Amino acid sequence: MGNFRKTVIGLNLKNHLKAVIVALVAFVALFLPYMNLEEGKRSVVGVALELLGGSSASKAYVFIYGTIVFTFVAAVMAVVSVFKTNEKVMKCWQVLQALATIFSGLLMFSTRTIAKASGLSNNFLNKDLSFGYWILFVGSLVTLVLVMSVTKTNVGYIALTVLGVIWLFPILWIVLTAFRAEQGYYVGYFIPKGFTFDNFINLFTNNSVLPFARWWCNTLIVALCSCVINTLIVLMTSYVLSRTRFAGRKAFMNILMIIGMFPGFMSLIAVYNILKGIGLNQSLLALIVVGAAGAAMGYHVSKGFFDTIPKAIDEAAIIDGASRLQIFLHVTLPLSKSIIVYTVLGSFLGAWSDYIFPSMLFGDKQSSYTVAVGLYWLTDFKRIDTYYTQFAAGAVIVALPIVILFVWLQRFYVEGLSGSVKG
Repeated sequence: MGNFRKTVIGLNLKNHLKAVIVALVAFVALFLPYMNLEEGKRSVVGVALELLGGSSASKAYVFIYGTIVFTFVAAVMAVVSVFKTNEKVMKCWQVLQALATIFSGLLMFSTRTIAKASGLSNNFLNKDLSFGYWILFVGSLVTLVLVMSVTKTNVGYIALTVLGVIWLFPILWIVLTAFRAEQGYYVGYFIPKGFTFDNFINLFTNNSVLPFARWWCNTLIVALCSCVINTLIVLMTSYVLSRTRFAGRKAFMNILMIIGMFPGFMSLIAVYNILKGIGLNQSLLALIVVGAAGAAMGYHVSKGFFDTIPKAIDEAAIIDGASRLQIFLHVTLPLSKSIIVYTVLGSFLGAWSDYIFPSMLFGDKQSSYTVAVGLYWLTDFKRIDTYYTQFAAGAVIVALPIVILFVWLQRFYVEGLSGSVKG
């Protein structure tokens, strides 16, 4: 405890004092203009008092109350830390300051709902937030950074938290929309007023106008077939290019690399016409065939992995009388579990989420749609207002297999990317 106080007084005294001053500035900002309304400006505290005296109620009010409470308590802890500087006080201040920063950030997204629910304004936008709010939010964030520097906490956690929120926000939005009871494409609030499972149930009922179950089965068939066939092709191609030397090998690899630099959609028209000529257009078999035809061009990562396996193992197996096929099946593949999982996941993901080629291939044949094409069909301007919540429910169902597979096989996926071999 004494060492901590010594550190604060010595190396971090300036940051400590800055944190105290900025925390007090953030507290003062609660009384500065927060909302620009037609009839005048309102401070955070002023709006909160109006909400307490009003008859309306909304779940969003918790964000303005929480901002005031945590900003006030954090300012009190800032003053206390001046007279009693120890690790416990500083850590407590850090936690409270983090909560104040979070609530002031969430206040930005809930102000429109607060203004509408309280009757202050029906046309409020975030551009109407006044300078007092920005002083409050920026002051809370700067104070948190300074306190973390005093307590020797890695400031990178803030960046990771912000990035995590940015990444999770659209996912949370689509999940909440999937359970939303109110229909419609756009609503002016984040948390639904009512929750229901009907959006999921309606996707699979017999009287549904959407053959979602059929689309899901189509996608699963294509993904599984592509997964098995493409994985075999990629692994065999990679093994041959890694372990054997033959005339034209480098030229072949260079050609594949150059072709792979061009976007795949450049050849879509030509591929479609070929499939139409042989009678395979608007069929799931066409997707499997086209995916298998170009699978060999994805050999690079697998080949790099096979290159890390010592060739002495192959030579020892050859001395024992093993053929190339036996070495591949009984020696190389058992040592390559991570790259096999990586290739399987990549093949499955590619087929599961493919949209561009299936949308061209199937045209108006709904019975052959995959989920990517089917869900996009729901977003047409004629249907989106009616089926948007069902679209969100379908998106959640489509994402579940991918999330489960990735979480289950994540360790092997990372090992495959690193190209490492154990043992």
